[in-house]
Amino acid sequence: MAQEQLNPEEVVLGEEINHVRLITLNRPRQLNVISARVVELLAEYLENWEKDDDAQLVIFKGAGRAFCAGGDLKMFYAGKTGRDVCLEVVYRMYWLCYHIHTYKKTMVSLANGIIMGGGAVMVVPLKFSVVTEKTVFALPEASIGLHTDCSFSYILSHLPGHLGEYLGLTGARLDGKEMLAAGLATHFVPSEKIQELENRLLSLNSGDENAIRNVIEDFSLKVQPDEDSILHKLSTINKCFCKESVEEIIEAFEAEGNTEENKWIGPVLKGLKRSSPTGLKITLRSIREGRKQMLEKCLKKEFRLTINMIRSMISGDLYEGIRALAIDKDNTPKWEPATVAEVTKEKLDLVFEPYSTELELQIPADGEAFRWDGKYENSVYPNLKGEQ
Repeated sequence: MAQEQLNPEEVVLGEEINHVRLITLNRPRQLNVISARVVELLAEYLENWEKDDDAQLVIFKGAGRAFCAGGDLKMFYAGKTGRDVCLEVVYRMYWLCYHIHTYKKTMVSLANGIIMGGGAVMVVPLKFSVVTEKTVFALPEASIGLHTDCSFSYILSHLPGHLGEYLGLTGARLDGKEMLAAGLATHFVPSEKIQELENRLLSLNSGDENAIRNVIEDFSLKVQPDEDSILHKLSTINKCFCKESVEEIIEAFEAEGNTEENKWIGPVLKGLKRSSPTGLKITLRSIREGRKQMLEKCLKKEFRLTINMIRSMISGDLYEGIRALAIDKDNTPKWEPATVAEVTKEKLDLVFEPYSTELELQIPADGEAFRWDGKYENSVYPNLKGEQ
C-alpha cells in the first residue's frame, strides 16, 4: 500500500488504498496552487491508475482551507525570462485537462474550500463533485490579463443563459449552494461530514457509480441559493451579458445599475472596469466561440490563447496583472492597451489565429467522446432553466 511511502512534504500526495486511489493537493500555505511539480505528479498518478486494474475509484481533495486556488502566478511571472518552462507546464496542464474530462475510472471530488481558475477542472467535469458551505468558486483570470482557461470556455458556454459570460468576465464568486444550483457541482454535503463521507467511500472500495451515488446521497442535503444570490438576478444578467461586445455589456450593465433594485451591480461593475481590457475581450470571444465548439476544439483554442498571452503577442497584461496582484501587491495594474476600445478585432484575430498542425495541442479528436455532460440540465434549481 503506497500510503506508507508518502512524503509529507510533497506537493501532491497519492495513496493507494485497496481499490481506491486518493489524491491530496498538499500545498496548504499556498492554497494548493498548481505548480509545475503539481501538474507532473497529477499526470503521473492519473495515467498510472487508469492502466491499473486494481484502481476503481479516484478521490480528489485539498489540504487546508483550499481545494485549489488555480495556477501558481509567481511561477508564470518568473517565466518571463524562461518562457520555455512555462510553455511546457501549460502543455502538460492542457493534457491533464483533457485526461480528466475523458478519464475511464470513476472520479469524486471533495471540494471543501477555495476553488479558483484551473483548479476547477478537478471538480466541475467529474461525475461526482461534492461541495460544502466552505466552498468558494471563481474564475478571475480576466482580472489579471489572462482568459477563462482549462476547458472553461466550453463549460461556461454551456451554462444557462449568459451566466457563463457573467462569471468569466466579472470573476464573480459562487458558494457551494450556487455551484450546485448552476450544475457546477453534483452534491452539497456539510463540511463536518466530509471526513466521514471520505471514510465511507474508502470502505465502499468500489468504482460502481450507483453505489457511490448512494453513499454520497446519504450525506448530501437539498439546498437552495441564498436570497441575495446572483442566481436570482439572471434576468438582469442575461439582459446585459447577451450583448455583442464588452463595451456594450458594460454600458448595459451600468444602465441597469442606476435602478434602485440593482444596487448589487455597483461593486461588480467597479471590478469589471478594473480588469484587463485585453483579458476581457479575449475571454468574451472565447466563451462565445465555445458554444459552437466541441471540447477538444476549446482546449486547443485555450492552449493557443495562453501561449500567445505568455508571449505577450498583443499585450503584456498577464505579467502586469500578476505583478500588481502577487508580486508588488499594489493592486494598481497599468494595462496596455488601457481601454477596451483599443483592443481591436485585428489584435484579437492575432491571438486566436490557429497554429500550424505540429504546433497545436496534440489531443485525439473523437467528437462526442469529449463532450462535457452539461450537468446543469439536471439542476436542482429550476429557475436556471429557460430564463433567457
